[in-house]
Amino acid sequence: MVIAYLFGATGLVSVFRVAATIIQTLYDFLVGGMVSAALVPVFSDYATRHEELWRVASIVVNTLAIFLALAVLVLEFFAPQLVWLLGSGYDAELQHAAVEMLRLVLPAVFFLGMSGIVTGLLYALKRFTFPAFTTAAYNAGIILVALALTPIFGITSLIVGILVGSAAQVLLQLPALREARYHFAVDFTHPALRKILQLYAPVVAGLSISVVSVVIDRNLASHTGAQSLAWMQNATVLVQLPLGLVATAVSFAILPTLSSQSSVSSIQYSVSSSRTTEHRTLNTEHFQSTLAFGIKLVLLLVLPATVGLFVLARPIVALLFERGAFTPADTTATALALQCYLFGLPFAAIDQPLVFAFYARKNTLLPNLVQFVAVAIYLVVALALMRPLGFIGLVLANSAMLTGHALIMLGLTHARLGGLGGQGVLALTLKVLVASGAMGAVVFGLAHLFDSIVLQVVVAILTGGAMYLALLRVLRVHEAAQVWASVLTRLRR
Repeated sequence: MVIAYLFGATGLVSVFRVAATIIQTLYDFLVGGMVSAALVPVFSDYATRHEELWRVASIVVNTLAIFLALAVLVLEFFAPQLVWLLGSGYDAELQHAAVEMLRLVLPAVFFLGMSGIVTGLLYALKRFTFPAFTTAAYNAGIILVALALTPIFGITSLIVGILVGSAAQVLLQLPALREARYHFAVDFTHPALRKILQLYAPVVAGLSISVVSVVIDRNLASHTGAQSLAWMQNATVLVQLPLGLVATAVSFAILPTLSSQSSVSSIQYSVSSSRTTEHRTLNTEHFQSTLAFGIKLVLLLVLPATVGLFVLARPIVALLFERGAFTPADTTATALALQCYLFGLPFAAIDQPLVFAFYARKNTLLPNLVQFVAVAIYLVVALALMRPLGFIGLVLANSAMLTGHALIMLGLTHARLGGLGGQGVLALTLKVLVASGAMGAVVFGLAHLFDSIVLQVVVAILTGGAMYLALLRVLRVHEAAQVWASVLTRLRR
């Protein structure tokens, strides 16, 4: 909202998004993918042996700190080439601005990497509170610095904000590790480090193709108009809200438990060969139950959010962004992009816990092989739709990619992890679809009763939310009652 108010949806905002995309992609490639695929499963193995855990964590921190510092120095030199790869369609002036932004913001990769390692350590210890606020700290840095320094530095204030926010992520989480013992140690032969690298190697392959897809997406967007990426990113923010609040949060919450259940299964297999079948069956059931509950919780919250965002796309975009330098034409383009992104939202939401289930089993290869197929889907759809539909063709290609990845992961879950049969996922999905559809019809009608955008959004959301909850009760969705009981218990505490 602050970026839209201060700078609108201009070419400068688009190239800022290019620089920010490079930072986020580098983090995902160097550390982000490692958190769920390798750090949490490996740290979880040491979670009950704190002294050894602190030593392992110190070795990982020191090793990656050296590697990230070197990576930042190398990438500073190649900044013009990176900008050209993602934005060759922009004119020379915008590309020059992007290079300057990128060189200023690259040190943020170091801070984001350190924050990711600390997050993985806290997740392994099942301490979720401090990591839950890291994204808020990151965005707060951007907001506060932009509001304070834009009159002085212009759009460069956003770059300073990223640096401040990424450093704040590290500082925010350190109080949760008060008892930790840091060691000045680098041991490239430590078995934990080797295990992390072993688990992360397939992820690197999958992320490599993801990086290629991001490069292609951003480059194609630069050829559909200077403003296209700014519109697409504003829509992406709204799609990422339910993904972050629900899918990512639930996935990380169940990952340590899934990892523990996988570890217990393997230990019992080796210790008690006479009871192998019994133990493996028991732990497979626990594993499937945990995964199924995570997916059901995601569907319970993401499906109504998808319907609500689709029906209220234009008023929500106008309410959040249409002020200052952000025009009604920007609202129209952003709302259309949002609706097209939403086709892939439910699939992206269930995809995360499915991928994490394989990571918990220390199988990082298959999910990342699927990424190759997903990117192929993106390319076929993007190249077919880009010419007739412009940037909207790229948005639809993204939704097709997310849908394809999730469907393939569902098939692999059935083939390799025993599936989700008998856990009631299909029955819950049908009930939630009915409740969400009825809610959407009511919200659509309510939104047309008021001239005020604020009333359109607020009344529609409150009434639709209440109706959705009532329908869940009528349809006897037990998981909703279970979540509500957990919330009440938490509040009483």
